[in-house]
Amino acid sequence: MARKDESLLNLLVLCPWWISVLVSGIIYVLLKFILPSIDFRSIGVNAFFKGLSQVALVVALVFLLPAPISAFKSWQKRRPLDTQKDLDSIRALNWLEFEELVGEAYRRQGYKVIENMSPALDEGIDLVFKKNGGLILVQCKHWRSTKVGVNIVREVYGVMTSKKADNVILITSGFFTQEAKNFAEDKPIDLVNGTQLLQLIGQVQKERLISPTLGPAPTPPNLCPKCGGKMVMRIAQRGPNPGQIFWGCSNFPQCRFTKPYLG
Repeated sequence: MARKDESLLNLLVLCPWWISVLVSGIIYVLLKFILPSIDFRSIGVNAFFKGLSQVALVVALVFLLPAPISAFKSWQKRRPLDTQKDLDSIRALNWLEFEELVGEAYRRQGYKVIENMSPALDEGIDLVFKKNGGLILVQCKHWRSTKVGVNIVREVYGVMTSKKADNVILITSGFFTQEAKNFAEDKPIDLVNGTQLLQLIGQVQKERLISPTLGPAPTPPNLCPKCGGKMVMRIAQRGPNPGQIFWGCSNFPQCRFTKPYLG
């Protein structure tokens, strides 16, 4: 899919509004005070920076322009989540609005959400989540009728492995095939179908418009609560319960957190 122009001003528009304010302030101090005070041992260079100091405010204001645009875009992304009522309203969104909806839903759950704006780093990944030190890759499939098959799940699992991420979440407004579910069952892959996404959205809406009786919302990624590492399935080799299956932190022996496997 096409990505936006990556000029500095466009990148600032995509960042939180306060980034533009910070960049603008740094540029102003740099042009107004720091560079003119440095002796570059060149009359021409010294004259250039002293002249540039006279327009420091104008240049700084240019870099301040993305701030209100960024704030408005951020508000635009938040607003659709609070207006969703059912699966039909979610499926009426376009693919970009669907990605923004997913990002905002998880952002309200405490995840840091990074939108993938670089085609070179895409590889099918639309969003990146971070929480408790864990790295989670997210692919959004805004498919209204076609089921997401096992090949898609295999591909995103391969990307997760190559990127050394802790977890991957595959989200659709539709459904997954049984083969896809079987493949993901024993792997750090969370499959979120349309009904589960709708339930998740209902839980984080400011004024809940979605019925709470739609079934269980998706469970959070299986990460260690102590260090954020991936939890992996293990079999006890010794101790009072040899042969018992349990969840253990992948950062063992640095982290020894475990929890029961409930089947």
